[in-house]
Amino acid sequence: MTDFQSPAVTSRLPSVGTTIFTVMSALAQQHGAVNLGQGFPDFAGDPALLDAVTEAMRQGHNQYPPMTGIAPLRDAVAAKIATLYGHRYDAGTEITITAGATQAILTAILALVHPGDEVIVLDPCYDSYEPNIVLAGARPVHVALTPQTFRPDFDRIAAALRPNTRAIIINSPHNPSGTVWRAEDMQQLAELLRPTGVIVISDEVYEHMVFDGAPHQSVARWPELAARSVIVSSFGKTYHVTGWKIGYVAAPAPLTAEFRKVHQFNVFTVNTPMQHALASYMADARPYLDLPAFYQHKRDLFRAGLGNSRLRLLPSEGSYFQVVDYSEVSQLPEAEFCSWLTREVGVAAIPLSAFYSDGRDQHLARFCFAKKDETLQHALGRLSGL
Repeated sequence: MTDFQSPAVTSRLPSVGTTIFTVMSALAQQHGAVNLGQGFPDFAGDPALLDAVTEAMRQGHNQYPPMTGIAPLRDAVAAKIATLYGHRYDAGTEITITAGATQAILTAILALVHPGDEVIVLDPCYDSYEPNIVLAGARPVHVALTPQTFRPDFDRIAAALRPNTRAIIINSPHNPSGTVWRAEDMQQLAELLRPTGVIVISDEVYEHMVFDGAPHQSVARWPELAARSVIVSSFGKTYHVTGWKIGYVAAPAPLTAEFRKVHQFNVFTVNTPMQHALASYMADARPYLDLPAFYQHKRDLFRAGLGNSRLRLLPSEGSYFQVVDYSEVSQLPEAEFCSWLTREVGVAAIPLSAFYSDGRDQHLARFCFAKKDETLQHALGRLSGL
C-alpha cells in the first residue's frame, strides 16, 4: 500500500499547545483529586430551566432561529441591561445571541480588528484573548495589572496607547484574580480613551457574581464607554449551564452590524430550544439577582476553611475564583506546585503564570469555588494540612 503524506501546514498559532486547564483536569482525574482548577460548577442548573428546554422542543422550536437570536430573548436581555445598568439597547439592532462568550470575543475581534492593528490586553487574562488577536492578523500588547491587587494601572495603559491601537479588552469581575473594577476605574478609562477611536471589548461573563454589596460596573453604566464598547456576557455562567455555550453581545448599532457580518458566517445561529427556554426563564429576575449571595456563601466557606492554613488569601471581590499565595508552603514554581498539589494533596488548582503572556511566576495559584458545599469541604479537608 502506498503511503501518502499530508501537505505541509504553516500554523497560524504556532505557539499554542494543550491548555493548562486540559492538563490539570487530566492530572486530577488520574490521581483522584478534587478538581478546583477548571472554572465550571459541579452542580446542576435549575430544573425549571431544564424543563423549559424540553417544553420548547415539544412545542416544535427545533429549526433554525433568526441569525441574531430569537426576538423574545433579545428583548429580555435588553430589558435586563436597562433595569440593572440604565442603558437601553435596541433589541433589534444592538443585541446578538452567541454560541457562548468565547465565540463572541473571537467574532468581535475578527469583525473590528484589522491586520496591523494593536489590541491592549491586561495580564493576567483569559487565555483566548491573544490567539483571537493573532488570528485577526493584529498584535497583542500586554499590559500587566498591578501585582497582588490586580487593579488596572492607567499610567501603563496610557503608555501602551498608540495611533494603531484599535481595541482594549477589559474583564470585570476578573478571571483569574477575582478583582472587580470600581466606578473610578471606569471613569479613568473613559477619560483616557476620550481622544481616541479605541474600541472596548468588555468581558462581563461574571457580571452577576460581585460580592459584599458592591455593584457591577458594566460599561453600559457609562454612556461614553457604552458608545465605543462591545459587552460580552454568558448565560452558561449565570445559570450554571456552561456546557450550553450560549451568550450574548450588546453593542451600538454600527459595531453590531459589523459583528453580525462575521457572526453569520462563523456560527450563523444558536441552539433554538435553549434560546426559547432562556427567554421564558428570564421573566423571573431572582435567579441572577440572588447569584451574588449564592456565590458569596461559597467564597466565604472556602476562605474560612483555609483560614488556618499557610496559604495567604488574596481578595476575592467577584467571579468564582480565589487566588492564594503559597510562598509559606513551597518555593516550587507555580506549575510544579499545582502538579504537586494535585498528586500529593489531592486538590487541583491552576498556576497564575498560565494567564500571563510572559509566564511570570509569583507563587500564586487559582482555585474555583463554584462547587457543591460538600465538594468544597472535601477539598478543604485535604488542604487543611498545608
